[in-house]
Amino acid sequence: MKMYPTPLKDCYILEPTIFEDERGYFYEKFNERRFEELTGMNGHFVQDNISKSSYGVLRGLHLQKGDHAQAKLVSCLEGRVWDVAVDLRLGSATFGQWYGVELTGENKRQFYVPRGFGHGFSVLSETAVFAYKCDNFYDKASEGGVLWNDEDLGIDWKLPAEDVVLSDKDRIMPRFAERNF
Repeated sequence: MKMYPTPLKDCYILEPTIFEDERGYFYEKFNERRFEELTGMNGHFVQDNISKSSYGVLRGLHLQKGDHAQAKLVSCLEGRVWDVAVDLRLGSATFGQWYGVELTGENKRQFYVPRGFGHGFSVLSETAVFAYKCDNFYDKASEGGVLWNDEDLGIDWKLPAEDVVLSDKDRIMPRFAERNF
């Protein structure tokens, strides 16, 4: 496994070593010890989630607040997504900045999003199956987020705005300047 830093402190891209032959391929998707060696971050995850979405679906920007804050290790198992992290940690040198990476079933990359970051993704393929490893349990009362198309953030979601499909919850997230965390 290789680790690549991003411009956002504590966000990393992980790329597996893939062994291929005439039978197919094999790779180690996650190894807690190796993850911690490469990133210096806690690699203990307690919850795995899977979502399947169609082209144009945009999920985000979400985070868990307070004692229920979550770091996530995310990947795309099938299809293609544009995955985005936004640093929402007050006092961080990269506060308010975002970074995006294309995750696909082909490249098998993973993206580590630490606690205190907003996270979201847009589906670029006909469908996508997306996996999240979380280091803390979900708590509905601790949900937070920022509006996906906030002008202050200026995120490029790699989709025409007219193709974006949102949940009711994501449509009414607060603007970055009005966030409640």
